Amino acid sequence: MKYRRILLKLSGESLMGQQHYGIAPEMLEQYAHDVKEVVEQHVEVAIVIGGGNIFRGLGGAAQGMDRVQGDYMGMLATLINSMALQAALEKEGLRTELLSGLTIEPICKAMSRRRAIEAMQEGRVVIIGGGSGNPFFTTDTASALRAVEIRADAILKGTRVDGVYTADPEKNPDAVKYPRLTFQEALTKKLKIMDLTAFALCEENNLPIYVFDMNRRGNLLRVVQGEAIGTEVC
Repeated sequence: MKYRRILLKLSGESLMGQQHYGIAPEMLEQYAHDVKEVVEQHVEVAIVIGGGNIFRGLGGAAQGMDRVQGDYMGMLATLINSMALQAALEKEGLRTELLSGLTIEPICKAMSRRRAIEAMQEGRVVIIGGGSGNPFFTTDTASALRAVEIRADAILKGTRVDGVYTADPEKNPDAVKYPRLTFQEALTKKLKIMDLTAFALCEENNLPIYVFDMNRRGNLLRVVQGEAIGTEVC
């Protein structure tokens, strides 16, 4: 196995499937199945998922809502997604631990590095909701922060595209995929992989980011095994 402890970053939009809003049960089922495949290989897994399928703080701010209030609403949206994913994982027979930057009893416990690591070492999938618990920070930044805290081998960013391209491959058929990039190359080329705060955290802590297509069943296991199917940023 290339990775023994991973932080899987999922977007809230990915849970919509073919819908325009909300959570598609078939996407939850697929993600839970793929995570189970990895856990069965004795890989320790933590997951951070966004909330853009329900509410995005920046979107609310653009419509005149107070930014801080909007960001907290977005954090609550990530917890809704986290609870849905938790239910899907447990339906697959996996043990889970839901932690959060926002403490909401009895739904979840407060995120702590020790609690997360102990849960993973006991074989549980750790889901971390509530972002960083602070406004003005995205779930990208929360992912980088949590990955550094738990000493993950890498952030695996699951998207609907199979890596990082010179242009949007869904709009430009001539776009070329990068198999590997340095952090500085990604910044120089202005490739929007993660936000700048998240990028800085990863670079400072020598934490690789691997971007891959999470919507193809079995891809998560392929990445963990070291198959080159996406783009590595390191």
